[in-house]
Amino acid sequence: MAVAAYLKEIMNSPDSSAIRRMFEEGAALKRAYGDEAVFDFSLGNPDVPPPQRVLDTIRRIGGENPCGVHGYMANAGLPAAREAAAKKVSREQQTAVPAGCAVMTAGAASALNCVCKAILSSGDEVIVPAPFFSEYRHYVHNFGGVLVPVMGKREDGFSLNIDGIAAVLNEKTAAVLINSPNNPTGRIYTAAEIQALAQVLEAHGKKTGRFAYLICDEPYRAIVYGGNTVPAVFPLYKNSIVVSSFAKDISLAGERIGYIAVSPDCEDAAELAAACVFALRTLGFVNANAFFQRVIAECWDCAVDAGQYERRGRLLMGVLDRVGIDYVRPQGAFYLFCAAPPRGENDAGDSRAFTEHLKKHLILCAPGDGFGCPGWFRMSYCVSERAIVQCEAALCEAVRSWRAGDMGES
Repeated sequence: MAVAAYLKEIMNSPDSSAIRRMFEEGAALKRAYGDEAVFDFSLGNPDVPPPQRVLDTIRRIGGENPCGVHGYMANAGLPAAREAAAKKVSREQQTAVPAGCAVMTAGAASALNCVCKAILSSGDEVIVPAPFFSEYRHYVHNFGGVLVPVMGKREDGFSLNIDGIAAVLNEKTAAVLINSPNNPTGRIYTAAEIQALAQVLEAHGKKTGRFAYLICDEPYRAIVYGGNTVPAVFPLYKNSIVVSSFAKDISLAGERIGYIAVSPDCEDAAELAAACVFALRTLGFVNANAFFQRVIAECWDCAVDAGQYERRGRLLMGVLDRVGIDYVRPQGAFYLFCAAPPRGENDAGDSRAFTEHLKKHLILCAPGDGFGCPGWFRMSYCVSERAIVQCEAALCEAVRSWRAGDMGES
């Protein structure tokens, strides 16, 4: 008896789940040193309260408890929930999306896995701008696909590298997967960037006869700052799919309620939506959470106050400025993507070693290697303002000792 060779290899890889590993190590450190002594910036776990209307709806629906409220439904989801998801995407995408193009899923991760199963054949490729959410590799590999990272333009805050994407398009390209606002950079891809990408995909499709899907992973769409907005994609490229969730934006990430929305202009919209429903069933998700489908059917237009995250981001950027760590200024989400500080003139920065060093100072961050970007690390500011302020002394000492070559315990 043996675990599958690939799974055994990837489980033991340092990049397999660095975020979760740091989170679990953080729990152990908190038990040993106390919660307030540990500064845990590892996991993007929303910690602001859900909107009051969401809480009130949860209480009311939970109290009603009519017969069948927790039972199975059609795999694609409750009609009211599908209508709600379609309304939300219609407003965001400036396109009338019918409920038949919406499929309710067990979170955005379930949505992405269902889409990958629906569109990928063995050896197909999915292009993704780097840095990217580390689990994408696994989602694509689950269905015989190959993830093809294309590094974003670092000099411009990791903007889309359109020429780089165009250079790797081929007959095996099934999709381009973008995440905006991006995890881990907080970068929002502009309408001009999306338009340029759409033109490249359109030209490639006409040349090869295969029009790659444009998959937009958008769980942070509502968490934006400084007057920024996430542009609509459906009007720019017809073979587009949105995957997202009612999670980060209403602080209900653990309830695992997400959705797929296929552009109604997609050449095979009905068949693609049906394939996603079939994948949802055969992958064992069966259907999204019944109770929370009823909640979001009434609260689909709710969102937390993104200003709370913006304030925390400014606080953390101030700390990093004083400590001397460079970072990408975010336009949305709740992450800072930071350059690992060099230890010498010719050192590019070792993010894995640096995040291990930070742990000795009870600071937890995710190394950038898993995001396809060695030399960088991610800090999630889903933490209290107190923690951000109080981490400065420990972070300052960690950077000082790192640069001095003192790798011992603090």
